[in-house]
Amino acid sequence: MARIAHGFASERSFGVRVAMGDDAALWQPKPGYETLLTSDWFLEGSHFLRDLHPPDSVGWKCLARATSDVAAMGGTPRCFLLNLALPTSHTEKWLNGFLNGLRQASKYLKCALAGGDTTRNEQILINVTVVGEVKKGMAVLRSGAKPGDLLFVSGRLGEAELGLQKLRHGKAGERTRNAALRKHLYPEPQIELGHWLAETRLTNAMMDISDGLSTDLARMCKASGVGAVIAEGSIPGPAGIPASEAARLALHGGDDYELLFAVPAHRIGELKRGLGKWRIQFIGRITRARKLILSKGEGETEELVPAGWDPFRK
Repeated sequence: MARIAHGFASERSFGVRVAMGDDAALWQPKPGYETLLTSDWFLEGSHFLRDLHPPDSVGWKCLARATSDVAAMGGTPRCFLLNLALPTSHTEKWLNGFLNGLRQASKYLKCALAGGDTTRNEQILINVTVVGEVKKGMAVLRSGAKPGDLLFVSGRLGEAELGLQKLRHGKAGERTRNAALRKHLYPEPQIELGHWLAETRLTNAMMDISDGLSTDLARMCKASGVGAVIAEGSIPGPAGIPASEAARLALHGGDDYELLFAVPAHRIGELKRGLGKWRIQFIGRITRARKLILSKGEGETEELVPAGWDPFRK
């Protein structure tokens, strides 16, 4: 851990008063703010493949995906704890690449490393805990969606899953040029958009899309006690592939770390006027009936069955 601490020594800030080198970190939230806490596993074999994913992308992604949870509540990430287990064979070149990607993510996200733990294991196991903050009373929950709210998503969905397919077919060399590969290897959580939506109170409910739209929309609706109707043709999927495959990936592909949010219909004008640089897309609306319905056009509808990432699916 001392080697990791040395590489991150200049990143101590954002409320971290005592970082690595003591028994625990000391963090001071800003006055008038509440603390957000989130933790994510990033496991070899489940979330990345040792011989396929570049180590710097593993470092970047393990922090980016954890901070996406903070973005989904309208907060700002401030610092994180890293728990890392790896074999002795990967304590040199692989670890250097991993730490380089993690440092880049830490700087980009303005989220300082505050501490953690290291140990030896035959598989690479990573756990990241992020501390964030949000103004008191401003956190956006997934449980506030109301019938009549309009549903929006940010970005293009399914690109990360498409990027994984490209990676499996040996196209890692295209990662700087291909949008889908970049989305899979180096996702960018929507922190600024989430913060703006929380500050303006334009959304009743919000969450990040990490396990696929079909799965995460079902979670939002369950938490809010509502249902939803979404239009398949309105969901922004990957470009340059057949429409049917783009729709499948957009509905069920995971790892996008975009935002799904519900906006009261009477505030759509405010939303459009304030968007600026962010790309969002209207995909449907919240309903009273506790069902998920997918509209396929020309009056054809079907029940939307959650089919995104599920670690316990057999």
